[in-house]
Amino acid sequence: MDLSFGTDGVRGRIGTELDAASVRGLGFAAAGHLGSDRVVVGHDPRESGPELVDALAEGFVAGGVDVVSLGMAPTPAVACVAALDSVAGAMVSASHNPWWDNGVKLFAAGGRKLGDETQVAIQEVWHRRPRLDPTGNYSRAEVADRRWADSVVGSVAPGALTGMRLVVDCANGATSLSAGGVLSRLGAQVTVIHDSPDGRNINERCGSTRPESLQDAVVSSGADAGLAFDGDGDRVVAVASDGSLLDGDHLLAICAVDRLGRGLLTGSTVVVTVMANLGLRRGLADHEILVHETDVGDRNVLEALDNGGWSLGGEQSGHIVFPEFASTGDGLLTGVQVLDAVVRAGRTIGDMAAELVSRTPQVLESIPVSGSGAAVVAGVADLIQEEAGRLGSDGRVLVRPSGTEPVVRVMVEAVDAGTAESVAERLCEAVRNADAGTGTGAAAGS
Repeated sequence: MDLSFGTDGVRGRIGTELDAASVRGLGFAAAGHLGSDRVVVGHDPRESGPELVDALAEGFVAGGVDVVSLGMAPTPAVACVAALDSVAGAMVSASHNPWWDNGVKLFAAGGRKLGDETQVAIQEVWHRRPRLDPTGNYSRAEVADRRWADSVVGSVAPGALTGMRLVVDCANGATSLSAGGVLSRLGAQVTVIHDSPDGRNINERCGSTRPESLQDAVVSSGADAGLAFDGDGDRVVAVASDGSLLDGDHLLAICAVDRLGRGLLTGSTVVVTVMANLGLRRGLADHEILVHETDVGDRNVLEALDNGGWSLGGEQSGHIVFPEFASTGDGLLTGVQVLDAVVRAGRTIGDMAAELVSRTPQVLESIPVSGSGAAVVAGVADLIQEEAGRLGSDGRVLVRPSGTEPVVRVMVEAVDAGTAESVAERLCEAVRNADAGTGTGAAAGS
């Protein structure tokens, strides 16, 4: 079986890589390793979601675990209920991937992401019995639970966003039923777009990975800001009133400086990943805020926050974590926290972000690979080192295999865009050559 845990659970193409039998097998394998005899399950709007929820639940029940279904719900809602009830959780979603993919994210008792040892233990059991036939031992009964939405509203003062004009892009995903209502309860005037999921339009030319229509809507409507979530609602990007896109680095900076000023930034430290732009690092340093760096993945950010006892961390992609309020990334919570900080500062989100983060030119490329991404990266290691040496302290190079897709990600930062683009072009060509088995010697010398 080729299925295995990536940086954020298990994902695959429906029907060819992931199906009901394999998900049923995963549920059975995980049942004894989640630290609870009950698990709450949610799913995003993909058409394959309900079938996979039933299959996962059958596996859990076969493994001796009771199941409570929340129906369509964002990932942070599942984690929130799991934390409040001290039970395990599971989310059927492929996040920002297209509708034909799906996957499973697992949470240990208390809504915590699984540790490496637990994932390995589940993987070993799953490999021994990768597929499980239908058991008929589960009959779906969905429970409406408003506690997550209430907790997001309660994370700021009543009416904190009164008067703000917002446009919200729900990616035709799991936040479609909740985001507008939560923001309205806080006093904002909200226009919601891409909130009509049909099973196949999730993330389609919308959401946090395709925010162009949100940018247009914010400008054309004269809104103060916009928020765009991904398919399962655990991350967010923002849009300023002039249409400028603000990613996780900008949102982290706004929250970090706000929390520092209120004495809420533990250890004056923010946890970031290796993808964090140099502009964020310099902006935080200007405010004497320390940075703790981890590998990519909100699971790594969460682990660092827990180990360090820190109060804020996140990723450039928009996964932001506030341990005070949540046990995982939460796009809606992040949006509320950022907008609340902006309102209290008496600033616009665009001005505040521009003042705090002067972005270093950055090129990000995703190169599809047919073989092992890790092997491809190893094959271009010499060129990576060579290019990094050329840039020195004026830039950064990061080449890594994706943990969620069959691609190798190339990131280059440099003091000017032209240098970043040329370095990235050489690295991308080397990655393609390595994947094709042609070697990297020619590329390294080009």
